[in-house]
Amino acid sequence: MKRYLLRAVLLSAVIFTMNSCSSDATEAASPVEAKSQAVVNYTYTANELEAMKLINDYRVSVGLNTLEKINHISYKSEEHDNYMITNNVVNHDDFVARSENIIKVLGAKTVGENIAYNYSSPQAALNAWLNSPAHKQNIEGNFTHFGIAIRENPTTGKKYYTNIFAKI
Repeated sequence: MKRYLLRAVLLSAVIFTMNSCSSDATEAASPVEAKSQAVVNYTYTANELEAMKLINDYRVSVGLNTLEKINHISYKSEEHDNYMITNNVVNHDDFVARSENIIKVLGAKTVGENIAYNYSSPQAALNAWLNSPAHKQNIEGNFTHFGIAIRENPTTGKKYYTNIFAKI
């Protein structure tokens, strides 16, 4: 019953929070199980590495810890970018599934997500996130790890950004 209620609450939060998403969990996968399911290989683009550096530089500038990248989180971010491109949408669809996966596979306690669309550079996307209270809250959140994917729609040339944060 607790698990059902938690899922219902998480789904409601996703529906009502289209600018930014977060999820808490009370149970995490065992470390042995987590390592066997995690995606370990991910090839970062120069833009993705730049975005991660910009986020960490910002966090340090306001007295916060830097975040450690996790390939599995970037892979889940890439899946969401591809979903948005394929479906020609910009949204947080299936955030609950992504967060539950990160909770189960990596043992995360908290997960948050920022998305952006049609920004020409990582700096422009970061500026937009920092100008949005909900997105800024995720960037400044009590997280330890993150991942990011930036993908371009081959038809339109527009960029899709998904940035997922986790406290592990």
